[in-house]
Amino acid sequence: MPVIRASQDTDLAQIAAIYSHHVRNGTGTFEIDPPSVQDMTARRAEVLGRGLPWLVAEQDGAVVGFAYCNWFKPRPAYRFSAEDSVYIAPGAEHRGIGRALMVRLCDESERAGVRKLIAVIGDSGNLGSIGLHRSLGFEQVGILDGVGWKFDRWLDVVLMQRVLGDGASAAPVPAPSATAPA
Repeated sequence: MPVIRASQDTDLAQIAAIYSHHVRNGTGTFEIDPPSVQDMTARRAEVLGRGLPWLVAEQDGAVVGFAYCNWFKPRPAYRFSAEDSVYIAPGAEHRGIGRALMVRLCDESERAGVRKLIAVIGDSGNLGSIGLHRSLGFEQVGILDGVGWKFDRWLDVVLMQRVLGDGASAAPVPAPSATAPA
């Protein structure tokens, strides 16, 4: 099993390559053009600047998956609700890597003050991601029918959520910063 650890700057080229594969070949993300390493660097800086986790799975010196969360929406009121993302390198699927990343992501997100983790899963046929989230206690809360157009077809979005810690039953303490990084 790979080592799950915090991402480092030196991981970004491998992270970008994994994500680019999913952009070009999959429906789990609705991006059409793969982001550059510089784009991924900026995205990671935003996540880390908000005190949120960005993790990688490393095996034999190679990044074989990554997971992170970021505010569900950019407005500061959403800072206690985060959207998760998890991607596995081609050829490394079905080995428990996504599950290991998500278990750690849930733990670290809760420690960072996140009260609700939200999965916005591209494609209602994405049974792997839906099943992974369900197995970790996420509940399906809705489907947005036909909201994405990719590979010449309409795709749904499946919304799932998982309460972390006290959820919405108590005020958050300590409160994550309400400001986004500059």
